[in-house]
Amino acid sequence: MIKSMTGFGCYELTKDSRKLIIEMKSVNHKYLDVNMKMPRRLSLFENDMRNVLKRYVARGKIDIFVTYEDLSGTDTNLKYNETLAKEYLKYFRKMEEELNLTNDVTVLSLSRCPDVLTMEDAEMEEEKVWQLIEETLEKACERFVESREKEGERLKEDLVQKLDQMLKTVEYIEEKSPQVLEDYRKKLEDKMHELLENSQIDDSRIASEVVLFADKMCVDEEVVRLKSHVSGMREELMQGKVQGRKLDFLAQEMNREANTILSKANNLDITNQAISLKTEIEKIREQIQNIE
Repeated sequence: MIKSMTGFGCYELTKDSRKLIIEMKSVNHKYLDVNMKMPRRLSLFENDMRNVLKRYVARGKIDIFVTYEDLSGTDTNLKYNETLAKEYLKYFRKMEEELNLTNDVTVLSLSRCPDVLTMEDAEMEEEKVWQLIEETLEKACERFVESREKEGERLKEDLVQKLDQMLKTVEYIEEKSPQVLEDYRKKLEDKMHELLENSQIDDSRIASEVVLFADKMCVDEEVVRLKSHVSGMREELMQGKVQGRKLDFLAQEMNREANTILSKANNLDITNQAISLKTEIEKIREQIQNIE
């Protein structure tokens, strides 16, 4: 199955009074580039999450957003720093004596001093939390891959259509080239008759000139290779087991042959067809950039 590198997947799971939402989206990239945004307390699971992701994805720039909520209400604890509170109180009393001020410190005002009372994350049950993350991530990945496959199928249909049109254009150039040579021979003979009028024309001279022209404008090899590349790419797409890198290489080779045909073209019709080929190849290359 052909996969696009553009995709989206999201899954939400609540279990054991814990709620987790994982959202994934991606665009094309030469390699696998993963960016995760998650609560700080879940960062210890990042490497394990990456390993799970690699089972589903080979290439693409992927952004993953993780939302975690402990519904039990026991995910944080209030901590009292007795030592620090005593230190504050000691210096408040010292200030009272040295500055001759009224000491109006209360429990409430003391509790508001920095770090006397703090909120800390409760100890996390790592095994249960990881089971929740793994299950949610796998479900999100399945939906993510499904969306990539659907987009990949649309890419395949578009590429096959473009390749079929290219093949028709190449076949037209193949059929047109001999006619161009014949037209050149006729024009050459007519021109020489016009210039020499009734003088005898050396047929061998005309033949030599035609051979030189044929050698310069012959695109037989380029046409054969281009048809082979087009058919090869189409076959890869129809089989469904393709890699974007391989298709990109084929597209480069197709572009090389089209450039050579264009440089050899000595006919306006063939020139226009070669330009049309290059335009279609460029569109194909753009589409291939989205295939995993």
